[in-house]
Amino acid sequence: MTGKCWRELQIGMTTRRRHIDVPSLLRFERQAIAAALNLVEDRRPDRQEQALALLDELTVLPAPAHVVGITGPPGVGKSSLISRLIALAAQAGRRLAVVAVDPSSKVSGGALLGDRGRMQVPLHAPVYIRSFAARDRLGGLSREAFSAVFLLRHLCDIVLVETVGVGQSETDVAHIADTVVLIVQPFSGDLLQFIKAGVMEIPDVLAVNKADDEALARKAVAEVKAALSFERRPWAQPVLAVSATTNLNLDKLAAAIAAHHNHLRVTHALESKRAEQVIAWAVGEVLQEVGVRGLTTLGGQAGIRAFWSRQPTTWSAARRLAVLLNRVQYILR
Repeated sequence: MTGKCWRELQIGMTTRRRHIDVPSLLRFERQAIAAALNLVEDRRPDRQEQALALLDELTVLPAPAHVVGITGPPGVGKSSLISRLIALAAQAGRRLAVVAVDPSSKVSGGALLGDRGRMQVPLHAPVYIRSFAARDRLGGLSREAFSAVFLLRHLCDIVLVETVGVGQSETDVAHIADTVVLIVQPFSGDLLQFIKAGVMEIPDVLAVNKADDEALARKAVAEVKAALSFERRPWAQPVLAVSATTNLNLDKLAAAIAAHHNHLRVTHALESKRAEQVIAWAVGEVLQEVGVRGLTTLGGQAGIRAFWSRQPTTWSAARRLAVLLNRVQYILR
């Protein structure tokens, strides 16, 4: 990249980041986390440069958190289940963050905070919850939410990502989560839609919520297992009947989620999975910003992968994406 755009980007990379202390983030201090996420969400150019500088600084540090995506149709009880998972993690003394992606306000463009308002957090638990607007992303996750997860996975033991709940369009979560949990409920009619849309290829763990009626729950679990019988994966996806109301099998759900994470680590698949996810994320962002023509100009996914590999390892994914988009927009002028 040459010319004015490249010089402006280089100048921006030297912009001093203010008011964000990385050690305080690593100590899980809520005020520092709030300030960092405010920075990530702020779309003003100078604040975006500061956010990129912060993400660059964190990217050279370990990112130990297990990122768990919670997805499923509206009304299935995702927020209630997350509340129970929060309680279990808090009992174990684990640091946990929740990224709740809410529908956007048509007036302000901000999150409506519906999911966050339904979650219950034990007093004094090491938990941080943040809502992000879905904006215009039908896949469920905005770029700000992605950057927030990249940041938080350096600070926590677990990051839960709850998507906006738009049914079969909810596939973006597979580009950020180490483990994807799909929530369905008995006789909701969603299962057939998921099968048609290929959503059953995404989850690593499946939970049939609101399983208070044992007979209905057994039938729903059998239907889900039948749908999964066509899948051929190294990991056998567990299917559990659970209830956020009665706490039915929630300990088993938490154990299944942890088991999948352990499977990724034992098979050394976690690092390669995250590397592939970030390329898929970059492809999606290029399509969102500049369309198919822009992606073609960059050489498709292979071109993006090659570009990615040439960037400094000290650059965060957000920095690399910013440079990539700047480059393609400059070429297309």
